Amino acid sequence: MTTRTATVTWTQANARRIERQGLAAPTASSPDRAVAAMLAAHAQVSSAAELSVGLRLAGATRTDVRRALWNDRTLVRTYGPRGTVHLLTAAELPLWTGALSAIPAGTGPFRKDVRLSADRTEEVLAAVGDALTGAELTIDELSDAVVARTGPWAGDRVMPAFQDMWPRWRQVMHLAGHRGVLCFAPDRGRKVTYTNPGATPLDGPEALAGLVHRYLYAYGPATPQHFAKWLAAPNSWAVSVFAEQAGSGAIEEVAYEGGGPAWLVAGDTDFPAGPARGVRLLPYFDAFTIASQPRERLFPGAAYTRALAGGQAGNHPVLLIDGTVAGVWHQRRSGRRIATAGQLRELEEQVERVGVVLEGKPELTVGKVTVGPHA
Repeated sequence: MTTRTATVTWTQANARRIERQGLAAPTASSPDRAVAAMLAAHAQVSSAAELSVGLRLAGATRTDVRRALWNDRTLVRTYGPRGTVHLLTAAELPLWTGALSAIPAGTGPFRKDVRLSADRTEEVLAAVGDALTGAELTIDELSDAVVARTGPWAGDRVMPAFQDMWPRWRQVMHLAGHRGVLCFAPDRGRKVTYTNPGATPLDGPEALAGLVHRYLYAYGPATPQHFAKWLAAPNSWAVSVFAEQAGSGAIEEVAYEGGGPAWLVAGDTDFPAGPARGVRLLPYFDAFTIASQPRERLFPGAAYTRALAGGQAGNHPVLLIDGTVAGVWHQRRSGRRIATAGQLRELEEQVERVGVVLEGKPELTVGKVTVGPHA
C-alpha cells in the first residue's frame, strides 16, 4: 500500500519546473540539451520552437537551433506527443518512438470506409519506411512511392483536409513518426521533405518507464491524468502505466496542493526554497505552459479565459510574471497595468532576448493586445 510521504505546494512545484526548464536562468549548454530539459519542443510553428529553445540557452540564436537540427542532427523534427510536430533529441528518439508506439491507438476521426485496417496500416508504414530510407522526398513523391509499394487503395483521395481531399495513406503519417520511420528533412525550396531517421524503438515497457521518469522529473508532481492529457492518451491506460511504475518503486505518491494525490520520481523531493521570480516571454505552445498542471494555477484569474483560448494552452504567446501567466503578447507586448517599474525593465530585457534569438530588431510597445486565433 502506497503512503504519501510529503506535501508539495503549487509554489514549490512551479518554481522547480521553471528552474529545471532553464527559465529561471539559461542552464543548457546546447540546443539538444535545452530540448531534453523540456522533453520536447512544439514545432508546428518553426519560429516558436526556435524561440522556445533559444530562450533556454545563453546567447543562442535561431541559427544555433537550425544548425543542431539540419547540420549536427542532434535534434529531430518529427511527430511527437499528441501526434503534433515537435523537436526531439536524436539521442532520445528510440525512447520516444518506443513509448509513443506503445500508446493504445484509437479509431481515429475518420469514417469506417476511410480508415485503414490494422494490416493495411502496417503495410503503409513499411512502405513509408522503405521509401524514405536514404532519401529525402516531398509529400507528393512520398505519396507516389507509397502507392507504388502498396496499391491504388492507398492513394484514394478520401481523407478530408484543409478544404481538399488527401490520399488515404496520409492518415497514418503521425504514426510513421511514432514508429521511427519518418521525420522531417530540410526543405527543398518551399517544399517540405521527409526522410527515415533510422530510429529503432526501445521495447515498449522500457520506453514507457523512461518517459514517465523524464516527465515527472520535468513536470512533477503530476497525476496519470496529467500524463494522459500531455500525450493525448487514454486516462485508463495512463493509470495502469503509473500503477506499474509505482509497483516497481520507481515513483512515489505525494499530496499536491490543489490537485490531490500526485506522483514524483522516487526520492526526487528537493524543491527550491523560494517562489519563481522574474519576467519571461514565452512563444506559442511553449512546453512549460503545455505541460504544467493544474492550469488554473498557472493561468490565474482573467488569464485563464484570455490566454487559454477555451482551455487550450499554447494558442497565444504568454507573459510570465513570477511564474504565472499575467497576459499575452504579440510582437509588441501589453503590460504596464500589470507590471512594476522593475518588471518593465526585465520585460525590456526579455524583448531584447527575443530579438537576439530570432535575429531581428525588437520593439516594445505597451498597450492592449487583441487576442484571436494565433494572433
